[in-house]
Amino acid sequence: MNSFQGHISAIVSSGNLSVVSVVLDQNILVKAIVIETPETSKLLQENGQVKVLFKETEVVIGIGQNPAVSLQNRIPGKIRAIKKGTLLSSVHLDTKVGEIISVISTNAVNTLGIKENSDALAMIKLNEVMLASV
Repeated sequence: MNSFQGHISAIVSSGNLSVVSVVLDQNILVKAIVIETPETSKLLQENGQVKVLFKETEVVIGIGQNPAVSLQNRIPGKIRAIKKGTLLSSVHLDTKVGEIISVISTNAVNTLGIKENSDALAMIKLNEVMLASV
């Protein structure tokens, strides 16, 4: 599980849903959509400290500066290590917020030509990001 600490910078709610913006170290912004509002959850308070969590299997690896995809959470980094298996590979990125681990298919690693020491983006759908108390 990838886990980072940050503070809530903004909350936009509609009905029972909220898009929560969290600022991590080095001003890296991550957004999460949750089925809560500030009225229903004590966790959702602006400037409140939270943990941002997402699974390794939910991290998409992008190559290039700004790939044209709808994923809003984009954390730039450098690939530190690749552990290839027959079907799946673990890709370790060094980023400004710390290490992010992604598990993707080995075929994708080979097709994209992902190599150690190359620049990459860790991208996470906002509905895959979980928030927890610190």
